[in-house]
Amino acid sequence: MSKAISIISIVDDDEAVRQATASLIRSLGYRALTFASADEFLNSGQVSNTSCVIGDLYMLGSSGLGLQDRLIARGHRIPIIFITGHPDDTARTRAMNAGAVGFLTKPINHDHLVGYLDKALKVT
Repeated sequence: MSKAISIISIVDDDEAVRQATASLIRSLGYRALTFASADEFLNSGQVSNTSCVIGDLYMLGSSGLGLQDRLIARGHRIPIIFITGHPDDTARTRAMNAGAVGFLTKPINHDHLVGYLDKALKVT
C-alpha cells in the first residue's frame, strides 16, 4: 500500500497526544486523521478508508479494546497499534490475540511506531 494514499486514524482522548502523533504520521508521508473517542471514529464515515488505527488503550467512554471489539464485530480488520500510558500485560495479551499489530507505552518510541506502521501496511 502506498504511503501517499494510506490513511492513519489516531484515536486518543488526549489532544496533545493526538496532535503530536498526527504530526509524526504526516512527516512520514501518510495522511493522518484524528478522533477524540472511539465513537467519534466509528461514526466518522472514515472507518472503511482507514489503513491503520493508532489508538489509546484507555480513553473516556469506549476503551481501545472496546474499539477493537466493535471493529471486529462490524467486520473491519483494520490493523491497530495500541498506545498507553498505563501498560497492562492482560490488556496487551488480549489486544495482540485479537490481532493488534503493536503495543507501545507512552512516551512513544518513534522508531518502534514506524516499525509497527510498516508491518501494518506491509511496507517493504
